Amino acid sequence: MTTYQRIVLASRPQGGIAPDNFRLETVPLPDIADGQLLVRNHYLSLDPYMRMRMEDVKSYAAPQPLDEVMIGGTAGEVIASKHPKFQVGDKVVGMFGWSEIGLSDGNLLKKIDTSRVPLSAWLGVVGMPGMTAWYGLNQIIRPKAGETIAVSAASGAVGSVVGQLAKLAGCRVVGIAGGKQKCDYVVSELGFDACVDYKAGNLFKDLKAAAPNGIDGLFENVGGAVMDATLARMNPFGRIALCGMIAGYDGQLMPVHYLHMVLSMRLSMQGFIVSEHLEFWPQGLGELAQLVGDGRLKYRETIADGLAAAPAAFIGMLRGKNFGKQLVKLV
Repeated sequence: MTTYQRIVLASRPQGGIAPDNFRLETVPLPDIADGQLLVRNHYLSLDPYMRMRMEDVKSYAAPQPLDEVMIGGTAGEVIASKHPKFQVGDKVVGMFGWSEIGLSDGNLLKKIDTSRVPLSAWLGVVGMPGMTAWYGLNQIIRPKAGETIAVSAASGAVGSVVGQLAKLAGCRVVGIAGGKQKCDYVVSELGFDACVDYKAGNLFKDLKAAAPNGIDGLFENVGGAVMDATLARMNPFGRIALCGMIAGYDGQLMPVHYLHMVLSMRLSMQGFIVSEHLEFWPQGLGELAQLVGDGRLKYRETIADGLAAAPAAFIGMLRGKNFGKQLVKLV
């Protein structure tokens, strides 16, 4: 192997994202110096936050630079090492982006145990999405047994974990997802008490039926009309973990009309970025890995084949075409 492939951001989107915003490149395999290692990435994580990083706007992180490898989490295997803490064959997770190969000095690279948790799951249920769910639920919503917790994008990589953790905490859990198939999965496989199909056209009415006693905690991933419907059902002193607003990520407007409920119901709403709370990661990932290993935390993956499939898979994810965690298999 003397070359490898990577995908860079070729241009910033003008409105909705398009395949020609990306460029597939073939580049020489790098040499490693003392203290460095080379990783062959097996899986690439595709996540909604990447869409906002493609824009040159003020945000919590710097924009994705043009003509550089698209940002992204990766899971793979060390194939060459001159680093004392990493050996050939070690399984690792890192942030090598949309690339078949990663060159590292070991910083921000983590060795993982795949004996009980599969390699791909370290990018999803036991990775950043799982940790996002764990933090938002436990540190912001702080659920109490008997409360009703609502979760938007309930079949996704984050929402599916939120709901299962809330059930383990003794809560009634109501999911919101797009389509009967996803809603059936959320209830029958993940154990949610109810799931509302926002595509059915009766969001406010169906959510009222699913949460007749109102909502005490909301884990918000979507924004827009979905957030409006849940705000309208919030109980006094409810807590909202604002994780994402994917309805507006790809150029659409996403007005929220029921924001006055924050005042009238005295709600607490907190946005968060899980990478800013690294002190919780050892505890959270440890608990998630234990639950997955014991078979108490279920997950589902949608896997695209090959690096060249990443742009189409990413666009599809933003439009809700994925089921569970969206990955790209590179090996």
